Amino acid sequence: MTPFLKAPLAAALILMLGACGQGGGAASGDATAPTIAANAVFEEILPLNERQSFEDAQRGFIARPEGKIMGADGSVLIDFDAFKFVDGPAPSTVNPSLWRHAQLNAQIGLFKVTDGIYQLRGFDIGNMTLVEGKTGWIVIDTLTAKETAAAALAFARKHLGNKPVTAVVFSHSHMDHFGGALGVISPEEAAARKVPIVASAGFMEEATSENVMVGTAMGRRSSYQFGKDLERSAKGLVDTGLGKAVGYGTFGILPPTTLVTQPTEAMELDGVRFVFHNVPGAEAPAEMTFSIPALKAYGGAENLAQTMHNLLPVRGAKVRDSLRWADYMQEALDQLDGAEVYFGQHNWPIWGNQRIVDFITKHRDVYKYTHDQTVRLINAGLTPREIAEKVKLPKSLQTHFGARGYYGDLRHNVKAVYQFYLGAYDGNPANLDPLPPQESAKRYVALAGGADNVMKAAQAAFDKGDYRWTAELLNHVVFADSGNKAAKELLARTYEQLGYVAEASTWRNSYLSAAAELRQGPPKKGVDRSGFVDMLTHTPVERFLDAMAAGLDGPAAEGKDMKINLVFSDTKESFQLWIENAVLHHRKAAPASDANATLTLTKPIFVKMMAGTAGVKDTLLSDQLSIDGSKIDLVRFLSLIDKAPGTFQIVTR
Repeated sequence: MTPFLKAPLAAALILMLGACGQGGGAASGDATAPTIAANAVFEEILPLNERQSFEDAQRGFIARPEGKIMGADGSVLIDFDAFKFVDGPAPSTVNPSLWRHAQLNAQIGLFKVTDGIYQLRGFDIGNMTLVEGKTGWIVIDTLTAKETAAAALAFARKHLGNKPVTAVVFSHSHMDHFGGALGVISPEEAAARKVPIVASAGFMEEATSENVMVGTAMGRRSSYQFGKDLERSAKGLVDTGLGKAVGYGTFGILPPTTLVTQPTEAMELDGVRFVFHNVPGAEAPAEMTFSIPALKAYGGAENLAQTMHNLLPVRGAKVRDSLRWADYMQEALDQLDGAEVYFGQHNWPIWGNQRIVDFITKHRDVYKYTHDQTVRLINAGLTPREIAEKVKLPKSLQTHFGARGYYGDLRHNVKAVYQFYLGAYDGNPANLDPLPPQESAKRYVALAGGADNVMKAAQAAFDKGDYRWTAELLNHVVFADSGNKAAKELLARTYEQLGYVAEASTWRNSYLSAAAELRQGPPKKGVDRSGFVDMLTHTPVERFLDAMAAGLDGPAAEGKDMKINLVFSDTKESFQLWIENAVLHHRKAAPASDANATLTLTKPIFVKMMAGTAGVKDTLLSDQLSIDGSKIDLVRFLSLIDKAPGTFQIVTR
């Protein structure tokens, strides 16, 4: 395993500055005959020539952007030409159902949804929606990054007029919907003009906490889910399910000035009446849908998309409540209020009340069917993997493209329902205390008579197209000996074939990212946290301290009895941090007189330290940071807190 770096505060103090960025690569093999045959089945079972969705995805087209959106460091965040290859018949290396979906998401640009509503698609993984108010633009969701949001709004103003932003609405607490806020309007302008920033109750708490506690692991795993480092090609990234690609730029946030706290709440923004509906705890912990009655429009946030969604993302998250999700869909049917157009914060809109009703009904029943059938089989004593093999959607849902698993996947969602109710343990005592994967792998390989025997069996399975079994066999060989190049290459080829046949973009991207990592190794550098500074500035100090406590090296802290005062000179807050029974505790309190040391600093410097971006000027040479008491004890205290670099191996050990 890659050694851990120590706490960012300690690292800053001792000038161990963190590294940034990620490596990666692309898949390279051709589709085998079994893969081609498996993909051909989708041509038979699905009406892939259906054209209504393409008419919807192209309807209202105004203009298409050209060129690239660049980051401050010169990196390419979005290349508008990168997915032009997604055209024509499906290649053998892409599931034809996913290829069709990728073509639909490739319809990018500025679109008129209906009178007074416009969308920008393809500037990021999500959509920016503009509603025309009396005096300017009401912006619904601000994409992932400052750079992509600024480019999208500038493009809209070029074609629609240079109107000011008169309100900002955040549909929910995931970063791809608020992270670009500072590219839409600055905090100073928003405050000076008293621009309403609207979100649902709990938004700030959820938006700022998601990436603090397990952000390192989630960030590492998300590069698999979104295919971040795959080449854009028919053998690499073709789509993410929700959109073409994520803009990994500079992330920020604007704290809401107006919270929607009631289940249903009407509000006028720049002369336009919105009716907001709180729908927390399904797709996101804080989320709201809405209607605009005068425009006969319904906004589904991300509870609705042109794909089955995740009940548990493959990148990792808190498991989602499928039954509550289904209930929200039933409520949505009652909230449409005669809507003639549905638009979401991903993918493309739908027009016509009856088509909207059918779309929402199908989504309701996908989540309800998944929930109910999983629970039925749970009570029959089946395990998660057994249930995932058994549950199949009825034909009435299977052929509805809007409910296909391009982003979520039925098998994975079944396991999420199981986990929601019973946890990951399947009830078999053999799985109460299993051996760690590496140790188990070594024993399986030995039992099979050595790696050569396993390789022969794996090659035979590969030649037959039995890729799931091939992957299981080779995973043991690679975990038992990560230096076995032949096993790693055959496993990489296996993952390629599994990726080529996957309908879910998240599965395809994960398989192909794994193939690249087997060949090239894990990334040399972790996720660049510098882009998060603007967002982390609004994160409560307590969340950082919780994360610090979760990073304490317990064995190293055993027997240590230390106390540190943390004082913020700008916010006038102070905290006591102490180690007791190898546990790091904190409380908001006046500085303790018996502390080993007192660290006084401003919150902006603290945030930079936590993000690993603080340099010499921010720490040792700054007049905004001072240490009273024992500097040695302070460094010892902070050095007990591990900081994972985010480069851990996933497919090898």
